[in-house]
Amino acid sequence: MSVRHPTTRRFTFSYLLDFTNLDVVTSAPRNEFSITLVRHGESNWNELRLVQGQNDTAQLTARGKEQAYEVAQSLREPGFDYLLSSDLDRAAETASIIGATLGLTPESDALLRERCFGTLEGGPFESLTGDVTGVVDHVLVDPDTRPPGGESFRDVVARAGLFIERVKVLWPSQRLLVVTHGGTIRALRVHWSRTPLEGMTWDRVVNASVWTLDAHASK
Repeated sequence: MSVRHPTTRRFTFSYLLDFTNLDVVTSAPRNEFSITLVRHGESNWNELRLVQGQNDTAQLTARGKEQAYEVAQSLREPGFDYLLSSDLDRAAETASIIGATLGLTPESDALLRERCFGTLEGGPFESLTGDVTGVVDHVLVDPDTRPPGGESFRDVVARAGLFIERVKVLWPSQRLLVVTHGGTIRALRVHWSRTPLEGMTWDRVVNASVWTLDAHASK
C-alpha cells in the first residue's frame, strides 16, 4: 500500500517534540470567542478499520460525503466567521463540502492533524492497544505513552494548545468552525477544560459529530 504524505497548505509545525513539561498542556484560554468542532466524515479507512493517524491515503466514502453535507445543513443557523480544517485530505474534503454549503472558504492548519501513530499507520485498528496509546478501557491511563515513531496524547494536547493560542491572537472575537479528527477533538476539549490528563474519560467521537468550545465552558 502506498503512503501519501500531506502537504501543508498554510501553517506548519514541528510535532515530534517533547512536551512533557509544557504548562500549555493543562492550561485553558479565557476569552469570549467560541469554536465549534466537527470530526471529518467517514473515510474508506474507517470502513476498513485501518489506523489513519497522519497518513493521508484515506478518502471520504460516499457515506462520509453525505455526512458532511448533512452536518453542514445543521450548522446553517449559528453563522460562522471562519472555517478552519486539518490539512489531511479526509478533513479537508469534509471542510470543502461544509464550506460550499455555508459560503465559507476553508483554511488549512497542520496543527489540527490527527495524532501521529508512526509505524502503526495503515495497519489494523486492533493494533492500537493500551501499551501504545495509553488508553485502557476507555480511560487515559498514561498520557506519555508513545507509539513507535508517533506522538503521545500529551503531545497532541500541547499541539491543540498552540492552535488555541494562535486563534486567540488572530480571531479573538470570531465564531470559528473547525473540521478535524477524533483524537484532536479530545485534545482540544481537555486543553480547554483543563481536565487532568491522567484518568480522563476517552469519549467516543463519531464521524461528523459536533462539539462546542466556548468561554463559558472553560474552567
